[in-house]
Order: sequence, then structure tokens, then C-alpha cells
Amino acid sequence: MTIGEIKKLLAQGSVNHEDLKILENDTRVGVQKLLLSYHNRQQKLAKKKAAFIKRFAYEKTFWAKNKTVAGVDEVGRGPLAGPVVTAAVIIDDNFDLTDVNDSKKLSAKRRQELFPLILKEAVSVAIGLKSPQVIDEINIYEADRLAMAEAVKNLDVKPDALLVDAMQVPVQLPQVRLIKGDAKSNSIAAASIVAKVFRDNLMADYAKIYPEYHFDENAGYGTQAHLQALAKYGPTLIHRKTFAPVNSFYK
Repeated sequence: MTIGEIKKLLAQGSVNHEDLKILENDTRVGVQKLLLSYHNRQQKLAKKKAAFIKRFAYEKTFWAKNKTVAGVDEVGRGPLAGPVVTAAVIIDDNFDLTDVNDSKKLSAKRRQELFPLILKEAVSVAIGLKSPQVIDEINIYEADRLAMAEAVKNLDVKPDALLVDAMQVPVQLPQVRLIKGDAKSNSIAAASIVAKVFRDNLMADYAKIYPEYHFDENAGYGTQAHLQALAKYGPTLIHRKTFAPVNSFYK
């Protein structure tokens, strides 16, 4: 085989034992470099898969009792503009998207790619949302909790329990609260991705209405460009009036 052919073979993924033996006995330097890269990739994949399987631990405690559990997470507590968005996601043991992890550890491109795959593989997915007006009225923490409850109630499969990233959802269901839960549970990780992509897409739509603020780039967070636009043009209808420095326009 030529080195080009070997490169294609190893790029396909898992290679059978017999072919690997033949390649290991190949004395060409280029072949040995390709083999080293192949083994490094396989080790990384094995490590990723092991971590993915480990993140099923909390779900498995419910599945063992034949119970359905939903992961719940939120995004958008800190921005100066836009709603807080939550997601509730139910998965089962057929869920095999090993790249699903804490949304903050993934690129925007990978989150967008995973979003439709999660919708396809999950048992049920739902969104909850509370507007800037509700946030201003009852505060961000309570708005966040109500949005989480809304997401859970919007599921078309009723869960027996919830796995929640550090919050208490105001619904009558058993709940396991996990600090940094999106790094510990695949259900919560999937919810974090769904919520993040949904909100980012929504803010990109708002950017078409309010182009001066570049919401498609900052998602409503207080970047320098956002603050400069706020100072020049004043707040929009989607800004949170109770958040500094937006609140200085209403004094």
C-alpha cells in the first residue's frame, strides 16, 4: 500500500487487528508516523467515550428503577438584554452523542451541529423562556426558576424526577441538584446545549431588529461594543431595566 492509501485507511476510524499488525511491521517512517497519530486518536476517543459513559451515572440510578428522568439547565442569567432560556431534556440508554458535554466546553459551531442531533435522539425536549419584562418584575433568579418549571411542564413525556444544574425547580417532582451538573450528567449537558443554541439563535434574530447592538455576536452580554452602543443609542425593548448599567437610563 502507498502511504496515501494507508492514510485513508487509518482515517476511516477503527482498523482491524490484522491490518494494524502489517502496518506495525512496515519500516517506512511515514507509515510509523501515521500509526502513531492513529493510536493517539484512538486513545483520545476511548477517553472521551469513557467520560461520556461516566456521565450516565445519575440517569442510571433512575433507569434501574424503571423511572424517567429529565435534565434541566438554563442560559442567559448574566446578559443585559434578552430573555433567560431553559431546556428540559429526557434521554435513554440509546443516546450515543459522545460529544455532548457542558455547552461552555464546545465551540459555537459544534453546538449548532449537535442541536438537531439531540432533538432527533432525545426522548423529549422542551424549552422554557422568561422575558426581560418578567426578569425586571420578579428578579433573574425567580424568572430562571419559573422558566425551568415551564420547560419541564412543556415536555410531552412526563418525567418521574429531575436532574438540575444547581437550582431548585418549582414543580412537584423529586430533584437531584448538581453543582456544575452539565459536566456530570448527559441529560443536563444536552439541556445546556439546547438552551444555549436556542437563545443564541433568538438573539441573532434580535440583531436584525437592533443591528447597532450586534446581539448575534454578544448574545446580549455586556461587551465593550454593546456598552458603547447602549451609551450612544440607549436601551431597546429587550434590555433588562434592572440590570446595571441599563438601569442608569431609568433614574
